[in-house]
Amino acid sequence: MNKIEEYKREKDGLDILRDVPRYAQEGWEAITEGDRERLKWAGVFFRRQTPGHFMMRLRIPNGFSNAAQIRTIAEISKEFGKGFADITTRQQIQLRWFGIEDVPEIWDRLKNVGLVSLQTGMDNIRNVVGCPVAGLTPNELFDASPVAREFTQMFVGSKAYTNLPRKFNVTITGCKENCTHAESQDIALTPATEEIDGEEVKGFNVAVGGKMGSGGYRIASPLDLFVRPEEAAEICSHIVLLFRDHGLRESRTKARLAFLVDAWGAEKFRRELERRADRPLPQAGKDERLKKYTDHIGILRQKQTRLNYVGLAVPVGRITTEQLFEIARLSELYGSGEVRITTGQNLIIPSVPDHKIGALTEEPLLKELRYDPSEVVRGLVSCTGIDYCHFALIETKELALKTSRYLEEKLGNTKPIRIHWSGCPAGCGNHAAADIGLLGKNIRVNGEVIDAVDVFVGGRSGPDAQQGKKLLEDVPCDVLPQVLERLVPYLSRTEVRRDKAEGKERIEDEAERVL
Repeated sequence: MNKIEEYKREKDGLDILRDVPRYAQEGWEAITEGDRERLKWAGVFFRRQTPGHFMMRLRIPNGFSNAAQIRTIAEISKEFGKGFADITTRQQIQLRWFGIEDVPEIWDRLKNVGLVSLQTGMDNIRNVVGCPVAGLTPNELFDASPVAREFTQMFVGSKAYTNLPRKFNVTITGCKENCTHAESQDIALTPATEEIDGEEVKGFNVAVGGKMGSGGYRIASPLDLFVRPEEAAEICSHIVLLFRDHGLRESRTKARLAFLVDAWGAEKFRRELERRADRPLPQAGKDERLKKYTDHIGILRQKQTRLNYVGLAVPVGRITTEQLFEIARLSELYGSGEVRITTGQNLIIPSVPDHKIGALTEEPLLKELRYDPSEVVRGLVSCTGIDYCHFALIETKELALKTSRYLEEKLGNTKPIRIHWSGCPAGCGNHAAADIGLLGKNIRVNGEVIDAVDVFVGGRSGPDAQQGKKLLEDVPCDVLPQVLERLVPYLSRTEVRRDKAEGKERIEDEAERVL
């Protein structure tokens, strides 16, 4: 039994909640090794790089937030943190630099605005992601956000779901434009229609076993299964509990749902799911997704008359306290007070009337967080990096910003391109599903250890999902901007889908000239 399984056998992860007040009094050095891990069940993370200073990950289902929550997050960051927060690829916000003594008060403030940090780490169902403009965009089959909320309410705080073999990611979306990287999720519910009793029914097709880390990008396996919205949360619960009861636990690197699906096969998994549901389950319906991908950045029409949502690019997801306060103010002044968070680490202000758009675009914040960014900025995603994550091998966020500025200066307005950075093989930056994916590593050159990346190209999610192919290895970070300057022109979103040897050799030749 590995150490984490031993910790779970000794005490359920949620039981750490009763110990936090004591540790808040005794100080962080009193926290035992097992309880440092169990704190992740409460969404509180000890960071080796910053001993005594913790990170907290907030659960924000479907990325739906509001001005009161954003303002509270800003206040907490200002009073207890370092004046910034990080937006994640799971539509959450991470707070940094507070002490364990601050946790009870932070939790009280979050509770007052409807936020929790429960079960956002370790072997739990992580934040359920969905289309950030669900209910607003005309390009959806239906609004699936109620299903995401229903499922979240089933498992948060319930010990039936706190002893999984490994972490568990879920996306539930009715968006036709592939905005949630569904194929990398343990459960992917995507929009579909099925004819039942002569009537067209809107619902979801179901796929399972997708992942990024633990050996790389595995595209989720379709279960040939259609579910109606009203039964979707129940089916998700059955899938999670199958994983709890039958998932592999011996090795942490082979404990994700993907390995159980590989061992059983999709057909057996579906049979076991049907047995647990205790009823026949219909076959998959027509996939209603489009081929196109969207990031919901820009000024875009809502389905509601004379209303628009405004998607703002937050480069690499790092946002200052002052910017958070401004987002809260602008959402109330120009919109409905709602704020939405995207899987691309960006923010959306919904429900801006036509007559207010002009004034909103003149606000100083929109010169920093732009609705019309360059393509290399709007497609930029980065994990936390070595500054605050002890798994990361390189610094990512500052390097990503520096590299994107270089590309803006050298290339101007490029064709749409997504550049994603992951600081380690866990793949939190979703590098294997990007046009250009960068995976951090350390290499030795002339006896000196330096930061470098492997370069992947052609990754994507959606109906024709594909794992990015490793194109270059061991590219030193100090020459990476020049390498990408040569690489980007070859990789428009149409070109990247072709796997032609000639194109690959041309790119390698260009990169070799720089290296």
